[in-house]
Parts: sequence; C-alpha cells; structure tokens
Amino acid sequence: MIIGIAADHGGYELKEKLKEALKKNGHKILDFGAFTLVEDDDYPDFVIPLAQAVSRGEVLRGIAICGSGVGACIAANKVNDIRAGLITDSFSAHQGVEDDNMNLLCLGGLVTGYDLSLELVQIFLSAQFKDEERFKRRLRKIAQLEI
Repeated sequence: MIIGIAADHGGYELKEKLKEALKKNGHKILDFGAFTLVEDDDYPDFVIPLAQAVSRGEVLRGIAICGSGVGACIAANKVNDIRAGLITDSFSAHQGVEDDNMNLLCLGGLVTGYDLSLELVQIFLSAQFKDEERFKRRLRKIAQLEI
C-alpha cells in the first residue's frame, strides 16, 4: 500500500520511527516532510500537501502528526475529500475507516507514544470501509458542504 506521511517538529521523531516500521512491513512511503527537525516550522506546510495527495489518489491513506494532532487534523480536513480523524484508541482507528471512510489518520507526537501509535496505524491501514448505504448517505451529506 502507498502511504503518505507528514509531520512538523512536534511529530518529527514519531514520523521517522513510524516510517521505518511501515517500510519494514512492505508499505511504500511518500514522505511530505518535515525532512529535518526545525523547532519553529508550521504543520500546514507539510499536512496540506499530504492531504492534497490523498485527495488526488496519489496515496491511498495518509498519516499526519503534530504535537497534539489537533492542528494537523484541522488542516487536513480543510482539503476536499479528506476525512481526517485524531485517533487515540484502537476502536476509533478501525471504526473511523469502516463507518466514516476515514482516509487520513492524525496523531499527537508529544502525547501518543510510539508503541500505541504503531498499533493505531496498523489498525487504520488494515480497516476497510463497509460501503453500506447508510454510511454512504452520511458521507454524501458531508461532501455537500465542500466548496
């Protein structure tokens, strides 16, 4: 699976660790930055290009990381066709995909440890949208809000 990943300074270390683990699991990773640790960089500079790549279908799923995950989630959800969620538990990691067709996972690099983050990413990547009419109906209602 082709996966996009991005992080600012708050998620840089976690991004690098997750990227290596995902490569070892056979995934192709497109890294949208940051490429070095710069303490005053801005998450939109990395998260928006990632979200746009997910929206265009260049990557199947995305992972965005900032300090808390909140800013990355807000930024990603401004891009049409993105359904990003800030995930901190295993149920939401799969339910967000199954029911809501979540295509971009957000994590807090300063609040979620590596082991839990890797578990959440693996659950997110293995989940599949249920494609039932009730879920598609809800997504159509949300899509109508996009400009």
